[in-house]
Amino acid sequence: MNYQETLDYLYAALPMFSRIGKAALKPDLSNTLKLTAALGDPHTKFKSIHIAGTNGKGSTSHSLAAVMQEAGYKTGLYTSPHLLDFRERIRINGVPVSQGWVVNFVQQHKELIEEIKPSFFEITVAMAFLAFAEEKVDIAIIETGLGGRLDSTNIITPILSIITNISYDHQDLLGETLPEIAAEKAGIIKHKVPVLIGELQSETERVFFEQSIHMQTSLYYAEAMWDLVRIKQDARHQHFKAIHRARREIHKLSTDLLGTYQQHNIRTVLAAAEVLDASQGIDIPLPVIVKALAHVKELTGLRGRWDWLQQKPIIIADVAHNEAGLREVMKQWRAVHALAKHIVIGFVKDKDINLALAQFPKDAVYYFTNAQIPRALPAAELQALATEHGLHGQIYDNVPDALSAAKQNMKDEDALLITGSFFIVAEALQALGMDKPTVQLGLFARV
Repeated sequence: MNYQETLDYLYAALPMFSRIGKAALKPDLSNTLKLTAALGDPHTKFKSIHIAGTNGKGSTSHSLAAVMQEAGYKTGLYTSPHLLDFRERIRINGVPVSQGWVVNFVQQHKELIEEIKPSFFEITVAMAFLAFAEEKVDIAIIETGLGGRLDSTNIITPILSIITNISYDHQDLLGETLPEIAAEKAGIIKHKVPVLIGELQSETERVFFEQSIHMQTSLYYAEAMWDLVRIKQDARHQHFKAIHRARREIHKLSTDLLGTYQQHNIRTVLAAAEVLDASQGIDIPLPVIVKALAHVKELTGLRGRWDWLQQKPIIIADVAHNEAGLREVMKQWRAVHALAKHIVIGFVKDKDINLALAQFPKDAVYYFTNAQIPRALPAAELQALATEHGLHGQIYDNVPDALSAAKQNMKDEDALLITGSFFIVAEALQALGMDKPTVQLGLFARV
């Protein structure tokens, strides 16, 4: 099999949550443990940092990976889902594993895959752990896929656990209340492994406190350690004053990750560096952190977070897909100056669409569409729901058609936002011809 045939095999043979939803999920970690045991338990051969949370865990993972890379550590990064290429999920120093490595892995372990019958996510986790072990990374940043307690990544024993925040998403799987969702995320907290909470929330604080006591570990809150005040933003960076609460020091920093919501993630990264120094003796000088944060996209290849694709007319893409994430995106969208505003929007079926739609402005022109996956909410259904919220626009069968219509309707002084799901953004990037990676591919070539 070549690379594309290998991917087709993985997509067809293994149940994939991003395409079919919760039917792809397994109720325990047994498959992942069987896979990694057969591969020689690679997850035990490198240090790791485990990151969970409803929103922000992808940006936090990439930002922390950038910091570790800039500090000179050979850094693995596992994230999901991917936007454009499967290999985005498994990076080493920002570079995805090669096509040849993916092909060789599947060829060598096809019998094992067909014997265990793992989910798509379970096999990708095992692949990442093996790649990191083979490349002898110094540290791996591991992002959970969904939840925490039963997430396939949760077989690791990290040196630090991070939970960015808790909000409503995947209630059918994680629970109907914030404390119930928090309890699932708190499942990544390990015995005597320090845990850092990105955002303090009254509804969930007790859950994390009790779990930290149960696991006999130290509990830290990022906002108790650092405060961030945004000074300004231009087309490429946003600039902050970072205040260390204990030392009363003020530092200037910037990040190439746009969107006001990034200040929560940056504060979490600053706090994580401090916890790593205190608990592990990993001392990363602040100038190194500042330099890394200014170049996260370049260092790690992150895409789709308030991704400013074009200046005139303005085109922005953001993968926000739930109530809390979209609320933050809409705050930023309101600050965009434009003659008229247009929104290409699509969701997957298993979201709380009404809560999500309630975040959108009524004065935009909407282009309702759906990604080309079974899990996508049909554009006609989305339009009907949106109309109840006072949001009006036309239906388009696919993302390229929606984009084409939006671009025809826009003047140079207008602005377009593309949002609602990873899949909408991915198909938009492809349609716009902006699907090239931001870092060189295949450096670790076994092609």
